[in-house]
Parts: sequence; structure tokens; C-alpha cells
Amino acid sequence: MYEILILLPVCERHGDLCILVIHIDKQVFKLLFNRMAISPRSDATFSNQKSTPSESPRTKKFPLTEEEIFYMNCRAAYLTVFKSSLENIISKDQLYLALQHAGRNPSQKTINKYWTPQTAKLNFDDFCIILRKEKPTSKAELLKSFKQLDVNDDGCILHTDLYKFLTKRGEKMTREEVNAIINLTDVNADGKFDYIKFCKLYMTTNEQCLKTTLEKLEVDSKMRRHQFGNHIEGSPERDPSPVPKPSPKIIRKTDQETFSNKGDTRSSLLSATRKFKTSVSFTITMGANGNRNSKLTEPNLIKPCPVNLWHCPRGSISTSKNSSIFEFPKWHKWCLLPVYQDWQYMQSKGCFFLEEDGEIISHQYRMQIAQRSMVYLTIKPLNLSQVEGKPSPWLSVDTALYILKENESQANLQLVCFTELRNREVFGWTGELGPGIYWLIPSTTGCRLRKKINPVTDEAQLVYRDQTGKLFLTKEFKSTLSDIFEVIDLDGNGLLSLEEYNFFELRTSGEKCDEDAWAVCRDNFDTKRNELTRQGFMDLNLMEANDREGDPCDLWVTLHSMGYNKALELTEACPFVIDIYAEKCKPKIKAVHMEACSGQLEKAICKSVLSKGDAKVMDGYENIIVHTYSCDTWITSVIENKSDEKVIIHINNELSKNCVNNRGLNIFAVEVGPKSTMVCQHVMPLNERQEWIYYCIYSLIS
Repeated sequence: MYEILILLPVCERHGDLCILVIHIDKQVFKLLFNRMAISPRSDATFSNQKSTPSESPRTKKFPLTEEEIFYMNCRAAYLTVFKSSLENIISKDQLYLALQHAGRNPSQKTINKYWTPQTAKLNFDDFCIILRKEKPTSKAELLKSFKQLDVNDDGCILHTDLYKFLTKRGEKMTREEVNAIINLTDVNADGKFDYIKFCKLYMTTNEQCLKTTLEKLEVDSKMRRHQFGNHIEGSPERDPSPVPKPSPKIIRKTDQETFSNKGDTRSSLLSATRKFKTSVSFTITMGANGNRNSKLTEPNLIKPCPVNLWHCPRGSISTSKNSSIFEFPKWHKWCLLPVYQDWQYMQSKGCFFLEEDGEIISHQYRMQIAQRSMVYLTIKPLNLSQVEGKPSPWLSVDTALYILKENESQANLQLVCFTELRNREVFGWTGELGPGIYWLIPSTTGCRLRKKINPVTDEAQLVYRDQTGKLFLTKEFKSTLSDIFEVIDLDGNGLLSLEEYNFFELRTSGEKCDEDAWAVCRDNFDTKRNELTRQGFMDLNLMEANDREGDPCDLWVTLHSMGYNKALELTEACPFVIDIYAEKCKPKIKAVHMEACSGQLEKAICKSVLSKGDAKVMDGYENIIVHTYSCDTWITSVIENKSDEKVIIHINNELSKNCVNNRGLNIFAVEVGPKSTMVCQHVMPLNERQEWIYYCIYSLIS
């Protein structure tokens, strides 16, 4: 599907533009003709100009990065439709219009992908995520699309052919709309439509539209002060000035005004806080650790202590302020016993998958404990076969496991604990669990498992033919399939059951394989004990390639769904493994869902942070509380709104050092509903081997 947005001058006198939206599905063209008015300009408007913001003292000193330019363009497009980036997109029409102003060409299919029946609203952050995925059309793509109708290969399309396509196929245009296109004198002559001139005009016009919007944003200082959901001038990584000394007090308006008038380079940023009713700040300095933590002892070295760390009496076990190191009372001694000799063990694998919209989904599990027992649980990234010279980014992804007790029904789950102890990449928990059903919900902050900005251009070869024409899988693709087999083999027995295979099918095709289809699979591919072998899985993919006569299109759909890029690098998924040891009974674990990391997980994170984190009340607004939990690996903040009204909280992380958060934005705003709590952000160090400073200001917007 080619998707093209074309902006053409209809009336230079009034500066009107027409928007031609061309959707090409195979050789069927669908054009929609709309009108949009922008500010008047001269003929020089359509000269080829680079779309960059005008220079300010800051840009002269520190040129804008690609990331900053991207967010500036996002902001400019958003504010063409809305008064503030705090306003939400509340309809498909608004989303469509905002995307058009950003130079995109959203088809109905594209709109439906981001605006589902369950969607009530999208915010500015969602808009930025969409723009990362929906790239503007290049001139080469545009020319390629039109060339499909160029029967004479002369750069033109006959009006008769163009008219036939526009009025007879797909979403038909009216005669008046087609005539409006054909009557554009700059691109029509002698009964032909000159699409080469058309494409050139499209490129220059599109650039000028963006430039005009950016200039409008630059001069409108009032508009810029409302930019809460994005980057603002003054990046902390460029600013040589030191971080202010931590202050335990709540920042009041008078403090903010005094601070912002001291001539600091961030004064433009801090002056915006005069719009806030009140603010509260957190400062946490974290030391470098370099993954050398040893707070969690491996199970084959020691026997876990007979203490439930979650339910221990106040004061019996203490922790350092910013650490997960537990200090046990003097009466407790660790027993150096090899637990694997007498403790019973179960394992299950799973995976975090990064969706197109940036959401993370993963397997979720039910665990059964038959009798009261000491239990030891860990989660860590799964170590797959690593090719020399090829990165393994998933190994640095943080993982956690939340354990919830099922009481009477699945809807009534009670948080028991989470894996806050750490030893290198392993996160674990040890304590006593009573008999019953428990839900294990994996979690990752999203700070390191996130969409990559730079796309891979070189595509790996998946299949090839020998001299006889027979089709084979390449060595590199077979290695990747072997890794995928390792991930979807949840119980690790070297075979795929129907249940395990169906998790794979749901992920890659959205459908399940029924018993009859599985029987056909068993008859045609290598199986053992009614389960698919690794070789059988390879042959299944080879058959798929043969069915497409060597076209790897469907194979790439599978690979992308499993988190692989065009270079066969696993960049948008993180496989993990869960290990469970129980002293007095054999634990049972089963993957039951593959769902978004929200819902029950969000509730569990909020409850854990409220229980273990530090709390600060907004000055003068006792019903609005910011909770912050910190461990050596990450910091999580939760906003609690006890009032009967929704509130909007502005978050500013610009003074943090060596930090990255899951939202990808230093400055943003969140809306917290009445009588509710929400996870505001997760923060991690960019470089664990260096000190990192979390400095965040939370402000209530008036």
C-alpha cells in the first residue's frame, strides 16, 4: 500500500492549497480531494527550502539534534489543530487532520490501526509514537507509485486513463473533483497529467507547509509556553551549568520566580511554572553499579532465609534508603546448603514484545503451590545463541515479576510481592507462600525495550535456490528460527506442544491452530509425543516459503512479529526465563495469556510503590500525592489523586543526569482521574557504570 499526500496551490492569490491523498493498493488508485487554507505567500513559496526552525541563540550555540527537530515538528503539527499539546485527540477526524499537517497520508486502514473501537482519546505522546511509525513519503516512492499508470513511460498519464481510475475504481471521485485536478495548469498539458512536475511541486509545497508552521510556532511565545508534552529549549545534556543542590522542601511559587530570575539559561523553562498552582520535587543520587550487584544469591549456593520479606514485622528487616540491600536482624544466619539437592524446581520461558504503538505485551502465568512452603523465584533475560559481532540488546533489558494471590476469582487478585532483589541480570524474591493459586505477571519498565529511531536498510537473505532450483533456508535464517524455537518452547523440553505453538500463531498471525490442523501438521512434519520438533518447525517455515514460490514476504511478517529487524537482530522483543524453587512441594506453572503489561500489572505496580516508596504531598493540595520508589536499577513514580476531580500534572526531568525514562520525553504531562492512581514514569540510568541523578519536578497545572 503506497500512501501519498500531495499539496497543490489552487489559488495563489488566497494561498489556498488542495490536498490530494493518493492510496495505491496494487494498481488501484484512490484520490480524495480536500481544501485547506493557509497564510498567503508569494510565488517564492514553492522554492526548495529546507524545513528547519529559525535560528535562536541556543541553536547557534548548540545545533538541534535529529530527536529535537522531530519533536519540534510534531509539536508544530499538533498545535496547528489544537491550542495546547495537553489537549487530547478525541476523534478519528482530528487524528486524520493532525497527521496530514505532519506531512503524513493516513489511509482509513492506518487510522483504524491507531483508533480502535476501544479508543476514547489519544494524547500528544501517542501522536509522536504514530509519527515515528508513519513515515513521510519520499519523492522516489511517489514517482514509483505514479509510474504504475504511465503506460508510455514518458512521465505523463493520459487524462482519459486518470479519469477512469479516479471515477471507476476504489473510493470514487466526483466529476468536479477530477476536473479540479485536470485543470491544474502547472501539471497538465496536451491532455496529459505530468506526474514528474506534480511530484516536484509536492515535495517543495510539503516542505514549505512545515516551514510555515514552524515559523508560526517560533513567533507565538504564548503557544510555546503551553508545550507540556514535549521537549523545550535547554537540553540538560548540553547545559554546562551544574544541577541545583537537592532541596527537601516543596517548591512554592515565590521560590520558582526567584529561581527563574537569576539569569539561568533555563529561565525560559522555569518561568512557565508561574502557570502552576503548586509543585513538588524529588532528587535521588544513585551510585554506579555496573551490574556488579550481589544482593540476590544464586539458589545453588545458599538456602533462602525463612522470612517473608513482604510481610515481615516493621523494624525486623530494614533497607538502606536508595537500595534493595536487606539488613537482617542479628538472630538470622544464612544457611550455606545446596538447595538444588532437596528443593523442587520448575521453569517456564516467555517474552516481552514491543507493539507498533509502543505498548509492551508478554506472557502471563498461573502458579500453583500445593502446601505452605519456602519459595524462591527469579526472572532474567533468556540467553540465546549469539553471533559474533551482532548485538544482543535484549540482554540489557530490565525484568521483574509481580506475584499476586488469586482469591475466589481471577478478578480478585492480591499483590503478594515482586522481585526487587538483584544479582547482575537476575531479579528475584524469596519468602514463604501459602497453598493456593498465584498469578505471575512479568514486567519491564520500557526504558530499554523501545522503538529504534534509525531503521535498518540492508535486508538479510532468508531463502535461496541451488542449481537445480530447489529452495533452501539460509544459514542465518535457520539460526534465527532456532532462537525463535527456543523462545516459544515455554517449558524447555525441546518440543512444541499445541498450546505453545498457538502462542506463536496468535503472535504472528492472530489465529489459533485447531486440533484438526495440528493433526495435519503432525502427519507432514517431524514430531515426537504429539509435539513438533525443532526440525519440524524448520520444515514448516520452508514449506511456507515454497508455497509463496520463494517470496519471503510472509516469513518477514513472522520475523517482525517476533521482534526481529531486517538484519535479523532481535531489537523489539526480550525473551526471559522464570525459575521457581519450592522447599516442600513441586510448584506448577502454566502460561495462560499473552496480554498488554497493564491492567492488573498497573495496579500491582501502584500498590507496591505506595507501600514501599517515599511520598510527598502537593503543597496546599493534600489529596494529590507523588510517590517515588527507588532501587539500584530503576526509579518508579506514581501519582495518587484522592480528590473528586481529575488533575493534570506537569513533569519536568530536564535537570536529571545520565537518565532515561520509559516515555522518551524529558517534559510531559499526565491526566490523573478522580479517586485513582497511575504510574507516572519509570527511570533508569543510561550508563549503569556511571553515577546517575534523578531530579524531577511535579507541578499541578492551573
